[in-house]
Amino acid sequence: MTTEAKVGAFVLGAFSLLAITLLYLINAGSRAGTAPYRTYLHYAGGLEPGDPVLFGGIKVGSVTGVKPWADDPTRIEVLVALKKGTPVNDKSVAKLGAISLMSGPALLVSTGSNDAHRIGPGGSIPSQEAVSMDELVSKVSTIADSANTLITQVQGELGSISGDARAVLANLNSLTGRPNQERISSMLEQTNRLVTDARPKIDHLMDQVSSVAAKLDPAVDHADKAIQNVNATVTDMRDPLRKDLTDLQVALQEAKGLLADMQVMVRANDSNIGEALENLRMTTENLNQLTNSVKQRPWSLIRIRQPQDRKVPE
Repeated sequence: MTTEAKVGAFVLGAFSLLAITLLYLINAGSRAGTAPYRTYLHYAGGLEPGDPVLFGGIKVGSVTGVKPWADDPTRIEVLVALKKGTPVNDKSVAKLGAISLMSGPALLVSTGSNDAHRIGPGGSIPSQEAVSMDELVSKVSTIADSANTLITQVQGELGSISGDARAVLANLNSLTGRPNQERISSMLEQTNRLVTDARPKIDHLMDQVSSVAAKLDPAVDHADKAIQNVNATVTDMRDPLRKDLTDLQVALQEAKGLLADMQVMVRANDSNIGEALENLRMTTENLNQLTNSVKQRPWSLIRIRQPQDRKVPE
């Protein structure tokens, strides 16, 4: 090996050592200002160490490890390093995404809520599963199958609708054809002739109605005056009637009081009236007896003694 080759190899080795040292120092400085976190996904989507981590769209760290979780191999444990002070909280959600359509995968973390509890370094960030390409293709296939079925149904319904539309158009053509147009034209001509013939009669009838209305106007005026006179008469008689009714009410009150007094007096003299009626009854009986006695023996009014009865001859 020549001296120039040895010198070249030495320079290359020195530059390589310097580059490694610089990279180590840069990584050590960057790791000194980060904090470790983790999250768990069922589908990593090609995520690998070094991929960016975005918090609310801002790059705050990178992925440091992706491996199956030891406690549950069906889930993937994603280790990340975030800048210290990143406000990750219990409402934050980590999911798989991408910065742009042409970029590689990235881990997207939502901002969560300001009132939620902050997650400390080493904590677990809640996750949300992203739709994988296989699931997306499966859903698109399902939608395509449903779309084919729907298109078939629509085609059948469109066929029936088009048939109905043809029937409607045929009916419209028959209704608007030449024969119907001639019939409608004839009907319109007859209507015009009827209106022309009936116009004088209608004018005469309207004149008669106008004359009757003119005659009714004075009658209406007289009726209004009569109603006004009746209102005036009722107004004039209202006060006298009210006074008469008041007097009648007073008289009824007095008669009621008189009847009450008579009832009290009758109740007080009830026994005397009974005795008087009994005496009147006895007097009537005596008069009846006297009348019968006079009828039988009228001479008793002249003679004091009655003659003896005659003896029957033997």
